[in-house]
Amino acid sequence: MNEQELRKLLTLVRDKALPVSEAVDQLRHLPCEQITSARLDHQRQLRTGLPEAVYGENKTAVHLIEILAALLRQKSVVLATRVSPEKADEVMRRLDGLAYHDTARVLTGNDRYIPEECGRGTVVIVTAGTSDLPVAEEAHIALQRFGHRVQTVYDAGVAGLHRILAHTRLLQEASVIIVVAGMEGALPTVVAGMASAPVIAVPTSVGYGTGAGGFSALLGMLNSCAPGLAVVNIDNGFGAACMAAAINRKTKT
Repeated sequence: MNEQELRKLLTLVRDKALPVSEAVDQLRHLPCEQITSARLDHQRQLRTGLPEAVYGENKTAVHLIEILAALLRQKSVVLATRVSPEKADEVMRRLDGLAYHDTARVLTGNDRYIPEECGRGTVVIVTAGTSDLPVAEEAHIALQRFGHRVQTVYDAGVAGLHRILAHTRLLQEASVIIVVAGMEGALPTVVAGMASAPVIAVPTSVGYGTGAGGFSALLGMLNSCAPGLAVVNIDNGFGAACMAAAINRKTKT
C-alpha cells in the first residue's frame, strides 16, 4: 500500500463511507506478511517511497509464483527483476495480470497502481552501446513503475563522440542522468562534463577479456575526474533507478 492509497482509505473511514472493520481487513498485512518462502514488506513504499521489488535470479519458479501472487493482491505495483524467460513462462502460466519485458528480464504487474507523476523533472538514461540495453531497460522499467518520467538515449558511446554531443540540450535539461556503459566505462565522465544534473554511472559486464566482467568499467568510473558522478554496482540497473528516483522525487509540501 502506498501513501496515496492509505490516505484514501483513511478519508473513507473518516467520512463514514467505509466501515472500520473493512479498513482493518485491508490493513491486516501491514507491516509484513509471512508466506512460505518469504516475509513480504508491504509497508516499504510508505517508509521509503519505493515499492518492494523481487530479485528473481536465484528464486525458483515456485517461489516466484507464491511471492508474486501475494504481491498482486496488494494495491501497489509489482516488479520482479532478473527473471529468465523460462521462469517467466512458468510463472505467467500460473498467474494472470503479469507482463514480461524480455530485454530487461523483468516481470511487472498491477500497473493501475503506478503512482501519479512524482518526479521533479525527467530522468534521462544513456547507454554506450546496444549491448548495455538489458541493464538500461531494467532501470527504465523500474523508474516508470515508480512514477517518474524517463527519456532514453541509446548507443551513444565515446567511440563516436558526435552521437552523445547531438543530445546536449536533453542532457542539460535532465533532472537526473543514468549512464550505462561497459568496456572502459568512459561515457559517464563525458556526460558528467556536459550537464549539471547528478550522474549515476552503471558499469556493465560488457567487454572482452581484460574487461574482467565489468570491473574495468567499474574502476574507470570510480576514478572519474568529473564532479557530480556516483557509481552503483556492476549491471545494477535497478539500483540506479532507485537512486535516481530518490534524487528526482518531489519535495513534500
